[in-house]
Order: sequence, then structure tokens, then C-alpha cells
Amino acid sequence: MLTYSLKERDEYLQVALNGDLDIDGTEIINDELIPKMLTYKKVNVDFDKVPFVDSSGMGLLMTLVHTLENNDTNITISNVQQDVFEIFELLQIPDILGEDIFI
Repeated sequence: MLTYSLKERDEYLQVALNGDLDIDGTEIINDELIPKMLTYKKVNVDFDKVPFVDSSGMGLLMTLVHTLENNDTNITISNVQQDVFEIFELLQIPDILGEDIFI
């Protein structure tokens, strides 16, 4: 099950995800996180405790990034575990979303 914690500072939001990013996270991402993130100018999503991302999780990630970018919110993704990032690279996620998203 996906959980998260938030750290807020002015117009900056740090989101730490914990758990698998899969179909079960859809409601959390779409209904809880995206509306909160849209109120900030800069958001970082910390993937340090995300050991697994499936195809629905990839779709969620892409929706999240595109929604925030369309709202002029600067988003970055940090601390992606090596196994997860290798899958991202195989699917060309950094190319699709932009290399500068991943820090």
C-alpha cells in the first residue's frame, strides 16, 4: 500500500512516497496528492522508499508530471532506487518526461 508524507515550506512541497506505485495508488495520487500539489509552485517527489513501479504506476507518474507542468508547477523526482530507474530507462520515461525531472 502506498503512503506519503508532506513537508511544506512557502511555495515548495516535499512529498515522500512509501510503498509500491501501482494500481492501488491511483486513488491516493489522483484524489489526494495532485490537488495538494497544484497549490505549490515547486514540488519534489522523493522515491527513496518506492521499491516497485508497475505499468499503472508509470501511467500515474506521467499523469502527475504532465498535470503539474500544465499548471506551471515545477516538479522534480529524487532518490529513485536503481532497480526502478533501470525500468524507467528501459521504457524511456526520462526521455518522455525530460531528463531534468530526475535529480
